[in-house]
Amino acid sequence: MFKFHDQFIMTILLVSILGTAGCYSTPISNRKQLLLIPEQQEITLGMQSYEDILAEEKLSSNPHYVEMVQRVGQRIAAEAGHDEYAWEFRVIDSPEMNAFALPGGKVAIYEGILPICENEAGLAVVMSHEIAHAIARHGGERMTQQGVATAAGKVVDFYSKDKEQKERERVRAVFGAAAQYGYILPYSRKHESEADQIGLILMSRAGYDPKEAPRFWKRFSQQGGQKPPEFMSTHPSDERRAADLEAMLPEALAEYSTATEQYALGKPIFNASNLAGSKPKPAANAIIPASSLSAPPTDDPFFTKP
Repeated sequence: MFKFHDQFIMTILLVSILGTAGCYSTPISNRKQLLLIPEQQEITLGMQSYEDILAEEKLSSNPHYVEMVQRVGQRIAAEAGHDEYAWEFRVIDSPEMNAFALPGGKVAIYEGILPICENEAGLAVVMSHEIAHAIARHGGERMTQQGVATAAGKVVDFYSKDKEQKERERVRAVFGAAAQYGYILPYSRKHESEADQIGLILMSRAGYDPKEAPRFWKRFSQQGGQKPPEFMSTHPSDERRAADLEAMLPEALAEYSTATEQYALGKPIFNASNLAGSKPKPAANAIIPASSLSAPPTDDPFFTKP
């Protein structure tokens, strides 16, 4: 049987090795991060992965989908404060209800999630969440975590090398479970919750009603399908996300109120055709009228299935 002494040693190892705080902080949430991956390397890997994925996927030919995703993405990215990113927003022709972001501002939305969005503000919920992952450097942080967990595993292997084979296997299994369920998965769920938090503020600053965020997750929770228990999942439960977003609404609504005033006074939007460029340029005379800040009706033809 695995001894308490061994558990104690492994706990100390996890705390000392995996719990190290870095010198970086996330935007908006201001959480301290451990980041050992240079950002440029992270961006290069993100670009390579993005190109590999797009080479295997069929891009959407629906012009309404493409225009809306590019426009909403650029509008939120303009509030994200990373003009150095070469932002790209693509739509994938697939019924999968999914979206993803890669380092450096590479975002993809699957057609299957658009009907659940129901309106432009719903799409902003999804896109602001993905943009938040990019600017919070969650990709680089996950790579760092995996690397540290691997290094910690080697330390455990070293200290258990003199034990019998079965005992070594038990030690490794316990460490693997501790790292997976006690560190990596909770961190992944933390990233998702943090992206919800950051994204909620970003969409509010971009003039999208943040009250749509908990509504979106309530709709998503009704889609059915088998889901793993939350402690075994990389994502918080849909119900948890909706509840957490409800609790964040007061701050977001204050940002939204300020944004609507600014847009009503003529704040320019950014040119959605400027994809994969360095710094977005304001579109000439492109003003969002105050009336367009409300969510479009749910029967908007953009959101009908092709």
